[in-house]
Amino acid sequence: MQKKFTHIAIIRLSALGDIVNSSIVLQFIKEAYPKIKIDWICEEAFSATITSLKEIDTIHTVNIKALKKQKSFALLSKNISTLRKLPKYDVVIDMQGLLKSALVARIISKNVHGFDKNSIRESVATLFYKSSSHIKYEENIILRNIKLINDALNLNITKTMIENKKPAFKVESSSTCKEKNVAIVIGASWESKIYPLDKHIELIKALDVQCSIIWGSEKEKESAEYIVKSCTNATLAPKMNLTQLIEFISKMSLVVGNDTGPTHMAWVQNVASITLFGPTNTRMIFQTKKNIAIESKSEVNILKINKNDFSIQEIDVNDVIIQAKKLLEAP
Repeated sequence: MQKKFTHIAIIRLSALGDIVNSSIVLQFIKEAYPKIKIDWICEEAFSATITSLKEIDTIHTVNIKALKKQKSFALLSKNISTLRKLPKYDVVIDMQGLLKSALVARIISKNVHGFDKNSIRESVATLFYKSSSHIKYEENIILRNIKLINDALNLNITKTMIENKKPAFKVESSSTCKEKNVAIVIGASWESKIYPLDKHIELIKALDVQCSIIWGSEKEKESAEYIVKSCTNATLAPKMNLTQLIEFISKMSLVVGNDTGPTHMAWVQNVASITLFGPTNTRMIFQTKKNIAIESKSEVNILKINKNDFSIQEIDVNDVIIQAKKLLEAP
């Protein structure tokens, strides 16, 4: 007889792209267990993103990043005390697969499910799991997440179900612009993930549609303003928090960007996208007819990422233009 789950917790502390990609599992869990309660534990900085997820019941936050910086015993005690006061869960699922997330999970419950020692980057984390899943670390990140959830909750989420998923994030307005529009994501956490400004400009000029340049930091804003000055069909996107960013991307016809959170949001929201890869590869996304990847010629070792691999700069902009036009012309 299949076990019934009534209350579970998911651990995915950070970062934005990982949280976004992990979020699609929620709809399939709710479909299988309509009355289930799902709690999510994350870093404080990402709680606003989690709030926008449709199927989350309660968000609990920790502040491990601050703890590392401050090395404060009082802050450590506060975090542990908060975790120990959480409800009793049927199972706690560690989707992060790191020592820090495994420790958080184990403080909450003895019944923790994670990846096994041959499927995880920090194998010591498995010491804190009661049960585990086996899938190669090099496997597609979306399929890894699905495997973990399938095993933990006795589900059978398939690739077809992923392809036919619903948008994961709720938005205030579901209306889209009547005219075709494109969002260009220019920033990233690593310099080696950034596509050259001159190639962004060439791409925008080749597209006969309005393009909005998404930026986060002041440095990115300066780059965005440079692009806008160079292109008559480019505008500077407003400064946005994470909730506003989700809303903004959800109304786009196409998103073009590198391997970073805002680009992944497009896939999660069923918006057409082109993701550009240099130091990372297509392991990070689930490609569909309208969500495609363009990789550099770099040989990527996902077990030892080279942050000094700037091969994304060598991607031919004409390849991006061709794919962008195809996606914009698609019904």
